[in-house]
Amino acid sequence: MKRLLAGRQVNPFGLGCMGLTHGYGVPPAPEDAAKVLEAALDLGIDHFDTANIYGAGRCETLIGNTLAHRRDEFFLASKTGIMFDGPKRGTNCHPDAVLKSLDESLARLKTDHLDLFYLHRFDASVPIADSIGALARAIEAGKILSYGVSEWSAAHIREAHVVHPMAAVQTEYSLWTRNVEIAVRDTCAELGIALVAFSPLGRGALANGIRDTSTLLESDIRYPHPRFDADNWPRNLALIDEFNAVARREGVTAAQLALAWVLSRGDNVHVIPGTTSIAHLHENMARQDWQADAALLDEVGALINQQTVSGPRYPDNMQKTIDTEEFASAPA
Repeated sequence: MKRLLAGRQVNPFGLGCMGLTHGYGVPPAPEDAAKVLEAALDLGIDHFDTANIYGAGRCETLIGNTLAHRRDEFFLASKTGIMFDGPKRGTNCHPDAVLKSLDESLARLKTDHLDLFYLHRFDASVPIADSIGALARAIEAGKILSYGVSEWSAAHIREAHVVHPMAAVQTEYSLWTRNVEIAVRDTCAELGIALVAFSPLGRGALANGIRDTSTLLESDIRYPHPRFDADNWPRNLALIDEFNAVARREGVTAAQLALAWVLSRGDNVHVIPGTTSIAHLHENMARQDWQADAALLDEVGALINQQTVSGPRYPDNMQKTIDTEEFASAPA
């Protein structure tokens, strides 16, 4: 059942920890978020993914305070490179900034090393060799065991891999977000790089996490996303209802079917769905050994895909920070 990630066999069902401190409206209280982390580890989830910007460091602090005493039981990944200045979003992958951020993350996480450290976005202002060189030095120092990148194009992944072998690429991948299928997925398979899919449940949409998008708070990252707006959401919800019907017919939940589809895309693929609910953790893991047959995978893949979903995945200001190849045009 386990799959290789950065030289270590881990459960392909990991946990994306962002929502425990921010991102999807009001986060849980720290004591409740800690219970989710502990429950995940007890259920056999041994890959935890965070970043320095999640909750402005609070997510890393939460993990450090909660799980430091069990550090040898799990694979720990964090990220750096995204910066915020009020409403402005940018990148900074200058070597000095990367290494300073790494030390700060290690302190918050209460550990002397990360198993995997990502550059969260591509920084066109810094030569790739310089950023990757800094990560290579961190590997030599034992502060990180491997490195990866998030939302990078296939060409830039290849360029970085030449400087120092890359362990993982993290990108959004789900039935309704297929950008990696343009080039990144095949590049990772060719180079022996793990592909870590964030938002494999379509930011909760494919797991019935939301029905009425008018209830979204402005603090919810989905609030400005085109797929959740008043024009696109009704069409997307109709697809979701059809997807739910298929899942019921097969005796699984929508979340279980959506996760199975992503994991079927390659033996090097991992998923890191996020949740603030222990019940959802159990749901996601309950059918982890279930494999959908090819006909079912084809059926749901034809139902929800880049051509059938309505709206681009990001608003314009966020899309500008994405290096992953984009489809020629978004559906109307």
